[in-house]
Amino acid sequence: MSACDALAANAPSGVAPALRAVDCLANEAAATAFSRLFGSAGSLTPALTILLTLYIAFFAISLLTGRSRVSVSALTPRMMTLGLVLTFATSWLAYQGVVWNLAIGAPDQIAGVLLGSKGSATQLFADRIDMIFAAIAEVASVSGGGQGGALQSTAAGSFTPGNLMWLGALLLMLGTVGVLVTARIALAVLLAIGPVFVVLGLFTGTRGLTAGWLRGVVLTAVTPLFVVLGGGLMLELLVPVVSALREGEGIDGRAAMALFMIAAIHIALMTMVLRVIGSMVAGWQVFGLSAPEVQDRVNVPAGPLPSSVADNSPVAASVSQASRRTAGIAAAAMTTEAAPAASAASDRTTITNRTIVTAGTDAAPLPPLRGANRTRGIGSRYQSRRTPAQGMIR
Repeated sequence: MSACDALAANAPSGVAPALRAVDCLANEAAATAFSRLFGSAGSLTPALTILLTLYIAFFAISLLTGRSRVSVSALTPRMMTLGLVLTFATSWLAYQGVVWNLAIGAPDQIAGVLLGSKGSATQLFADRIDMIFAAIAEVASVSGGGQGGALQSTAAGSFTPGNLMWLGALLLMLGTVGVLVTARIALAVLLAIGPVFVVLGLFTGTRGLTAGWLRGVVLTAVTPLFVVLGGGLMLELLVPVVSALREGEGIDGRAAMALFMIAAIHIALMTMVLRVIGSMVAGWQVFGLSAPEVQDRVNVPAGPLPSSVADNSPVAASVSQASRRTAGIAAAAMTTEAAPAASAASDRTTITNRTIVTAGTDAAPLPPLRGANRTRGIGSRYQSRRTPAQGMIR
């Protein structure tokens, strides 16, 4: 019998034991899932080897085709990505020490610092909830816990002080314990399948899945922080209300109504908190993994440019150079086509071709008509030299 089995057997006794059992079972389930996925005898270890081989092969092909180069700026991100994937996908100690402890312990520690408590803020919050529910159960047992009290409540109707008290306690349990346990279980499931999404971060086409997984982890990890902080304020308001519930032999109606209203407000607060956390996580770029690729495109207008733009804009300078280059090519083509006609009619008449190229006084010299060099990879040193005749023909 393991320690988690003992905690699970003690879970029905209160909120704090239930949270301890959930944390222990989640850690054990995550460790078991990691060993079955990428452990020494994991089922996906051959798939990881194949993916790493494809990653290196794609990089080698990009070097040969000139799409990448061997430099510090090109190799550093790839080597860091490869090292992080291998570390967190093959070592449970590294995965548990960084990912698990950061997702579970960091929000709890931040809540403890803000509340000024020693130890786990979540466990302290759960202990206070147990005290509140114990006081409510004691008031119910003393005031109308017998069969006669139940019959009187049924005869009086649904909205009796006792029914309002129990309904408020139920809403309070859903807004505190329900949200905490749901967030912990969802976080445990995400961390259990986390190594798969870590491996998917190798390739550009699957990094969106890794970014979505990180957003889910942050969402479920930060939720208990807001629950503890918001629930701590609500518990401060509930202490005098629970103390005023007992009135003689019955239940105070005003205190029961106040308990119900505080619980309903806490439910609305938790709904708002979940929406706010979702908006925060949706705007996170996840270290650039989900950033859209931006392509620099310059739309050149068809009409003439204004004088201010034509004088100062680099786009205008590039457009003017392109137009002058086009005019020079057109003039050369006209001269070449007119040469055979001139030789055929040399005995009858004389044909004079005159080409006038107009340019400003401050115009830059025309750049050479040379295409972009696409062979920048490893094989660039073996490219053939272009002869002057080829340059003149072009």
